[in-house]
Amino acid sequence: IQYALLSSLQGSATEYYFILNYESGKRSETQEFLNKLAPVLKLSKQHVLEKEIGTKKEEFMEKLCSAIGSIMNDHHKDMNMEGMAVTARELGIQLDEDCEECQRAKNRVKEITAEIKDVGNYKRQILQLQGDLWKSLSNMEREMCRLKGQGDVPTEEYKSRLKEKLLELRTQQNKCDLTDGLTKFINGIGTLSQMEIRYFLKCMKFNLDGIAKGNHPNLQPNEQKLPELDESIFASSLGVEHFLRELGQFYEAEHSMVKEGKMGKIQRKFIHFPRLAADLMLEGFPMELIDGDVSNIPLQWVTDVLTELHAKVGGKSKMLVLTVLGGQSTGKSTLLNTMFGLQFAVSSGGCTQGAFMSLIKVAKNFWQELGCDFILVIDTEGLKAPELAKLEDSYEHDNELATLVIGLSDITIVNLAMENATEMKDVLQIVVHAFLRMEEMGHMPTCQFVHQNVNDVAAYEQNMRDRKYLVEQLNEMTVAAAKMEKLQKEITVSDIMDYDPEKHNWYIPSQWHGDAPMAPVNIGYSESVCGLKKCLFEFVRQHSLNTIPKDVPQFIEWVKSL
Repeated sequence: IQYALLSSLQGSATEYYFILNYESGKRSETQEFLNKLAPVLKLSKQHVLEKEIGTKKEEFMEKLCSAIGSIMNDHHKDMNMEGMAVTARELGIQLDEDCEECQRAKNRVKEITAEIKDVGNYKRQILQLQGDLWKSLSNMEREMCRLKGQGDVPTEEYKSRLKEKLLELRTQQNKCDLTDGLTKFINGIGTLSQMEIRYFLKCMKFNLDGIAKGNHPNLQPNEQKLPELDESIFASSLGVEHFLRELGQFYEAEHSMVKEGKMGKIQRKFIHFPRLAADLMLEGFPMELIDGDVSNIPLQWVTDVLTELHAKVGGKSKMLVLTVLGGQSTGKSTLLNTMFGLQFAVSSGGCTQGAFMSLIKVAKNFWQELGCDFILVIDTEGLKAPELAKLEDSYEHDNELATLVIGLSDITIVNLAMENATEMKDVLQIVVHAFLRMEEMGHMPTCQFVHQNVNDVAAYEQNMRDRKYLVEQLNEMTVAAAKMEKLQKEITVSDIMDYDPEKHNWYIPSQWHGDAPMAPVNIGYSESVCGLKKCLFEFVRQHSLNTIPKDVPQFIEWVKSL
């Protein structure tokens, strides 16, 4: 049977190699079989690798790797995904690229991305409202709230000066015209059909990811060059969010001109931009809530996008808000994507910056059971990020981020990396401070602690010790945080968050059995995530009996107040 199968491959362009292990005791039988097969498949001595009796496994592995490397060098053949499409068609496999909607969307994307050679130059020339101008605006808006540089200047006078500078910057933005690349992007999301828009966004993401990777610097990550490396990676990053961010800035600049009486409402050109973004949110596309490049919420833009969304769903926008917090590269985005089938970015080597929100529509037959029309999922950048550690206000930045997302949420997932005890303690401290502030406002979200990359999820006794230790840590930090906030009362973790050590701790194994990407997938990861998801939905059911979920207008007010 084996001979019949292998001999049927005669004439194939593929070359075949055989590995022989003579320890099986069938050397003569195997040799006879190969002698018969050799002329059929045109085998030579180079096509046979032998593991002699007594050869160490490590030695043979080196020999095998060397042989495979030699074969690959002799038969070097690169093929991209598009090249594989030809073979797929020959095999009768249906391709998205062959449908007209995909072709039209793909052509629109090519018109945009073909012009991008150097990402840094493209962002400066085409996405003009970002960069230094947007950074200055963000700093000015922050100073309007904090007044750190006020000195001896009277408060109202200082605020008036800041407002003038802010208006100058908005005026500079408003003088800019839509660039050709941005106009093509607007036409792509504004004039294509629903299916074409989905293809358009997918193709944009693929093309921009490829371009950005090609622009990444070839610097060795040593300690001296890390600041230079961070800056280069930042400059070479480009995604769909940058185009949408530009729309938001055009919209905010124009809105400021109208608000200050420098432009009439009838002169507005960008008033339809929030509608385009709201349509994308309803399609499940993640929308930027916090711009991670400058740590800023474009408040007017976010407000009007969500207001447009509220109108599009006929005012039926009751929603449960679920957020995730944790250290950098602990699998937060992957966890949410696995749990809800979302599209938060998880590109290799890339980390979430800022915060993104994604809308999940609840099916009609679950409305009454869950008590809400939508679930809003918020993904956040990692706390204690190394690239922010050198900044003076990095601790303040992390605390602000945690306070905002916990303040917005009904359920907060705190994602912990079990292998890093120091980072885990730092993250817990930030989270406890945020929950304490929310308790003072009368807001107490449910907290779920997810322990990622646990070696043995079945180690019950170890998990019990971990839970006890976690409660002790949380209580210690709560007491310390209360002293820092100058609260004159005894307080424990149960006073500031809805947390049950037995029900609100989840131990999730690694996604891989070994080192990715060649390691096999760990089925236990998905099974554990599924268990967490069931628990969350059970909470939503119980929550709906006692609480009326906030709708979009109420959510907007929470964003503004926080």
